[in-house]
Amino acid sequence: MGVPKVTVAFIEQALTAMQRSDRGIIMMLLKESAAERTDYTIYDVSDIPETLTEQNQQQIKYALMGYQTSPKKILVHLMKADTEYTEALKYVATQKWNYLVIPTVETDEKAQEIASWIKTQRTQQHKTYKAVLPNCAGDQEGVINVTCGYTDGDGKKLTAEQTCARIAGIICGTPLNMSVTYAPLSEAQDCDRLEPTEQDEAVDAGKLILVWDGEKVKICRGVTSFVTTVDGKGDSFKKIKLVEAMDMMQDDIRTTAQDSYIGKYVNSYDNKCLLITAINAYFQQLVREGVLGSGSCQIDMEAQRLYFKGKGGKLVVNGETKNLEDCTDQEIKEGNTGSKVFLKADVSLLDALEDIDLNIYIG
Repeated sequence: MGVPKVTVAFIEQALTAMQRSDRGIIMMLLKESAAERTDYTIYDVSDIPETLTEQNQQQIKYALMGYQTSPKKILVHLMKADTEYTEALKYVATQKWNYLVIPTVETDEKAQEIASWIKTQRTQQHKTYKAVLPNCAGDQEGVINVTCGYTDGDGKKLTAEQTCARIAGIICGTPLNMSVTYAPLSEAQDCDRLEPTEQDEAVDAGKLILVWDGEKVKICRGVTSFVTTVDGKGDSFKKIKLVEAMDMMQDDIRTTAQDSYIGKYVNSYDNKCLLITAINAYFQQLVREGVLGSGSCQIDMEAQRLYFKGKGGKLVVNGETKNLEDCTDQEIKEGNTGSKVFLKADVSLLDALEDIDLNIYIG
């Protein structure tokens, strides 16, 4: 009989996690006053339209440089003026991508607006969109706050705003078993330099900065703009690598459940167990891939009890109506929850090796 199809689908997602994680998709909004068309898909430099301005072509090239690999693709959407942001955001909300870059967002004074839009998409629409923005203290995991520029191989000094495409390319070219911390910008000759104490302060403030180590320019630490921890949302949301892993799991579980489970099974206890088994198989494969330290999924008993309390505090067990307080945990687990499935998962995310303390003792 083999493994149920829903389990296979989840395992397949986990098996390709590493391949998919290092090939992110960039959405780039560019201003072009005389655009022939509004949308392009860029896989390599040969796809860059010669009709674009030199500055816009260069921004795409910066993004394509990537890191371990180049981004999977860059979706380019052209705007004729900064008044078109609202319509542009309506369009990009219908597309599948990972990181948004707008090389003129600071000049157009739209950075905070984009940060707010990203927050809305993540909290209300359950999208996993993120944006790389210049000098934008978004205080959220979905915004990367780039505050440093650098000098490229041609001697051109780039502002933080002009650097965002390069940073997005690095992130989208980094697999989940690595972080962008200390990722080098091979073409860079120099960068905005900060003192060591200033570097620490910047990182703690959720700023992604560049540093010069005496030989090369590299990212100081791969941080998001999130700094204000709250109950249920701690330090893990400060790391780009860990947020990438969380977002990937959310996307994988939602997409696979929608494609392989929802509407295809009756909502019985046995089929809930089928879904739980499939998700746990997915987690275990991510453990083997080095993305998770551990992971487990189970029925959320607290949510299950709240559901039955909202239904009058009673449920049917073997044809007999019982009060909720008289039911065993197993009876509550097996209770009929209509079309709803209440699950919870506990996972341990593996971070990259970034901080080394080495004490050398001389005998």
